[in-house]
Amino acid sequence: MGEIVNLNRFRKDRARAEAKATAATNRATHGRTKGEKTKADKERTRAEQLLDGSKLED
Repeated sequence: MGEIVNLNRFRKDRARAEAKATAATNRATHGRTKGEKTKADKERTRAEQLLDGSKLED
C-alpha cells in the first residue's frame, strides 16, 4: 500500500509555494529604489530605440 497523504496539507503546501514565488517576483519589481527604477526605464527605452533604429524597411 502507498503512504497515506493528508490532501489538505498537500494543498496548503502547494499554495504556500505559489505565494512564495509570487512574493519573490513582487520583491524584484517593487522592492527597488527610485534610482534603480529610472535606470532600468532608461535602459529599456534605449534598447527599444536601438531596436527600432535597426529595423529594415519593407
